[in-house]
Amino acid sequence: MDNFRFCSPTYFAFGKGTENDAGELVKKFGGTKVLIVYGGGSVVRSGLLDRVENSLAAAGLEYTSKGGVKPNPLSDFVYETLDDLKSGKISFDFLLAVGGGSTIDTAKAIAAGAVYDGDFWDFYEGKWIEKALPVGTVLTIAAAGSEGSGDSVITKVEGMLKRGASGDGIRPKFSILNPELTQTLPPYQTACGMTDIIAHLYERYLTNTKDVEVTDRLIEALIMTIVHEAPRVMADPNNYEARANIMWAGTVAHTNVAGSGRSQDWNSHNIEHELSALYGCAHGAGLAVVMPAVFTYCMEHDVTRFAQIAVRVWGCKMDFYHPEVTAKQGIEALRNFLISIGMPSKISDFGGKKEDIPVLVDKLVNGGGRNGSISGFVTLDAKACSEIYELMF
Repeated sequence: MDNFRFCSPTYFAFGKGTENDAGELVKKFGGTKVLIVYGGGSVVRSGLLDRVENSLAAAGLEYTSKGGVKPNPLSDFVYETLDDLKSGKISFDFLLAVGGGSTIDTAKAIAAGAVYDGDFWDFYEGKWIEKALPVGTVLTIAAAGSEGSGDSVITKVEGMLKRGASGDGIRPKFSILNPELTQTLPPYQTACGMTDIIAHLYERYLTNTKDVEVTDRLIEALIMTIVHEAPRVMADPNNYEARANIMWAGTVAHTNVAGSGRSQDWNSHNIEHELSALYGCAHGAGLAVVMPAVFTYCMEHDVTRFAQIAVRVWGCKMDFYHPEVTAKQGIEALRNFLISIGMPSKISDFGGKKEDIPVLVDKLVNGGGRNGSISGFVTLDAKACSEIYELMF
């Protein structure tokens, strides 16, 4: 196990009706003027935005609400909001994201840019985020884990580069998690969310660090939770207990408690980002196609690791003479599970074209300051990435 430092300062309020505590929690963490950030009309139609606003008003807090965040969040919303702040058109000292990962990531970007003299995009090209305005969240979909992480992903409109930023400064001060708020999600979005959660866990499981049994077991347990709850929630979207287990698993998956003390991968996420940037597919749907391809390509790097998760999570029988057989069975079990919950099996399912591969690869390995490759569990150059995209067809 590697040396590590771990701090997860986010205060979690979990359970039914907890969105009504938003005002109390903003005051608890020092907010006085709140910018509520949200996406489309679902939070309006459901009455959630009204409940949150009423809670803020009851706490004596000033607030402004700004909607319009896209499912794959774009930089223009961030730039526009920061321009309004700096010109005095709006004023706020606290960000409250009401929605899913896209909304939370956007609020984090605004929070970081609000106290930074340069271009907020600097953070998405590698600058660590140390300072930001405080952020709180009211989560509406179990997926990205942004409600408990120091990470954010934004797509820059110029060049359509989808990149991530990280830093302790953007970990939410509090997150409100009411599983009831996820019960109205379409089955496809629920499935995309569960796929994203599994991807966050696999990205941590694929490590070159030795002797990490504690976190191996944590990751395996969280994946098994999603595998257990997925058919229950797909059969009954109003199953509160299934929703609750999925929501908390998604949060724990990305606080990094299960990733501490070990190197991590993130090649699958980087490769997928180009798909959702170019085709506008849901992040989880893209990951469902990317993961089996990446794992198949990288399996020989550490066959034992892939065989281990095949046995422990997917129930495959260990072939001690041919561990690669067990490893492949585990990858196929993952693929079949994702298909069973309605995820795509190939890139063409959401409009991918083979002729786009050179564009995807060039943006992946060269865009945003990268220098010809991406690194994680395995270092992948342009040729490797091209072969991985080919495996998705």
